[in-house]
Amino acid sequence: MANETRIEHASETWLADSTVFEVNRVPAHSDHKCYAHDSQTNEWSDLRQSLDGEWRVEVVQASDIEFNEEPFVRENFDDSAFERIQVPGHLQMAGLMNNKYVNIQYPWDGHENPAEPNIPENNHVALYRKTFTMANRLADTKNAGGTVSIVFHGMATAIYVWVNGMFVGYGEDGFTPNEFDITEMLHDGENVVAVACYEYSSASWLEDQDFWRLHGLFRSVELAAQPHVHIENMQIESDWDPESGSASLDAALTVRNAADAATISATLKNSDGNVVWETANCADPDTSISTGSLNGIRPWSAEDPVLYEFEVTVIDHAGNIAEVAVQKVGFRRFRIEDGIMTINGKRIVFKGADRHEFDPKRGRAITEQDMIDDVVFCKRHNLNAIRTSHYPNQERWYELCDEYGIYLIDETNLETHGSWCLPGDVLTEETAIPGSKAHWEGACVDRVNSMVRRDYNHPSVLIWSLGNESYTGDVFRAMYKRVHDIDPNRPVHYEGVTHNRDYDDVTDIETRMYAHADAIEEYLKNDPQKPYISCEYMHA
Repeated sequence: MANETRIEHASETWLADSTVFEVNRVPAHSDHKCYAHDSQTNEWSDLRQSLDGEWRVEVVQASDIEFNEEPFVRENFDDSAFERIQVPGHLQMAGLMNNKYVNIQYPWDGHENPAEPNIPENNHVALYRKTFTMANRLADTKNAGGTVSIVFHGMATAIYVWVNGMFVGYGEDGFTPNEFDITEMLHDGENVVAVACYEYSSASWLEDQDFWRLHGLFRSVELAAQPHVHIENMQIESDWDPESGSASLDAALTVRNAADAATISATLKNSDGNVVWETANCADPDTSISTGSLNGIRPWSAEDPVLYEFEVTVIDHAGNIAEVAVQKVGFRRFRIEDGIMTINGKRIVFKGADRHEFDPKRGRAITEQDMIDDVVFCKRHNLNAIRTSHYPNQERWYELCDEYGIYLIDETNLETHGSWCLPGDVLTEETAIPGSKAHWEGACVDRVNSMVRRDYNHPSVLIWSLGNESYTGDVFRAMYKRVHDIDPNRPVHYEGVTHNRDYDDVTDIETRMYAHADAIEEYLKNDPQKPYISCEYMHA
């Protein structure tokens, strides 16, 4: 559900309503870096403030709280009796909820039997609180006509958010950012953010991944300020032509309050910081920047992950730098040609693995060092590809894969295995979620949209995945269409069509799980129309 006007009060009904998956959320956008320049001090700032660290929390039964009369959201609420918890972190790892591991079944199977999209009565909610004071650089930006958002980079499974006692918004899909504009709710001095994080919501029907079921705010939470003139989204095509050896970059920018900018200039720099191309454009709300043909550009690949830096500078009418947006880019061309996957004109074979974000002590609240260790392991063991099974990963992972050279299949946060596969591998098409059920379409399309918008500019992302083990149906056609409406170049993978070949049109690649060698050979010898990937072939 998208909202043109702010909704000011929370509703308990959203939890079990599959058509409500966000309220007051900022539209999904690219994860490019933004910096502001202080002309008086000549200092640069990224205008971000971490809210990580110690929070207060209490875990209660969901039936025990009342939304719009709940005292824990108030500024002056006494939370001294609450537990202390580290964010990012999981409630289970802090000993506040029990660990659960479930494969195909839903975690409530055998205990309760709710009909989708309803949720179990035995539902926990974690009441989080954090006190903060805005950093001066964020407060100055706000006072100069900018905005301030609060960003939850990862949570499970649904959150309601309040700031200083005022309702902010509601969000699901905890593996892509849930960002809310809180500009009007902030004041000088101490502010209080309160979050009700629910164990189960209708979103739980879409998140039946085979993993440890862990909850809470498990990725970073931060404040992000944006100047009055702000580049909200960058969608960059950085192509390399293997026939001519020339490259090109085309960037589509969405600029907020563009009329208050005088010019927008852009530069492209190599790894040594030398400018290889530059230009200046007049400001426009939807600015397009094109380099034309570029010579001497080295192409990006896993074997030679050469990155360039694309920098866009916004100048206001007073001649001051309003904002600088920066995105690392890799020039490469990934295509399916005559049924074969190619990168930069050469055939590519994926030697890959599926990867969960996981640490035995921190769960999915992994660190940058965990990610670096995984990348280095891949490079040492001749693994060139990873499928982000079965959800979008932390933003930093994509930057590392760009830098080190790892090909990614970026997977939507979607798995509904327990809805259509009964014990004994009995397929029940009529119970499949989302299937062709219209009431699930909005949430599923939103999930793939959030992933594609966030990760579009990363050269490491070669293929988009619509999800994992969720059967198929018309909802997947809508997801496939959304991906190709945004991105006409990258192919889409979805293995679920192997259960119903009427939906072969929702995948550009033939992908199978645990297929025997003879079955793969038979497919490849019989005039295959699509390239083949074994997207799962061994499990431990």
